[in-house]
Amino acid sequence: MSGPDGKLFIISGPSGAGKSTVLRRVLETSPVPVRLSVSATTRLPRPGEVHGRDYYFLSDKEFRRRLANGEFLEAKEVYGQGKWYGTLWDEVRSGWDAGEAVILEIDVEGAMSVVPKVPGAVTIFLHPGSPDELERRLRARRTESDAEIARRLEVARRELEKLPLYQYEVINDDVDRAAEEICGILERETRPAEGTT
Repeated sequence: MSGPDGKLFIISGPSGAGKSTVLRRVLETSPVPVRLSVSATTRLPRPGEVHGRDYYFLSDKEFRRRLANGEFLEAKEVYGQGKWYGTLWDEVRSGWDAGEAVILEIDVEGAMSVVPKVPGAVTIFLHPGSPDELERRLRARRTESDAEIARRLEVARRELEKLPLYQYEVINDDVDRAAEEICGILERETRPAEGTT
């Protein structure tokens, strides 16, 4: 099979780091075939969200059945919401079968659970450069209360403590530059090793 042949990339970072924006640019400009894995969830679709594009929207019963059958690479319940989120193995394998590198956009906890299952996974931590900049971005969104922003900043501090566990650190101080850096990582990590074809 040509292409990345089973390469998995994990991108994590705090809420407000701009992961979705950067990844959209990466998908548009990647020098190698790449796919962003679509997660499954038990929450209801928001207006404009499409099953299979934004998420796989599953009933609680269906999600738990698939979880019990070992169909998830990783899954977790978001406490306080009572909703499940996870990555289906089939979603990852279909990308690999198509000769694409697969990108998972998941939190630090999810990333740490995936790495032992996919030892060759490449881990990238994306952040805005400083806690002050992160707070500025969260406040600029005007979508969260002060209490919610404080909670997100506390979670971000804990996530940043895990940065040394990641292979790559990318600072999102400019979307185009950050995307270009990630594209460089994709190309470098999917290049065949010397002496192989």
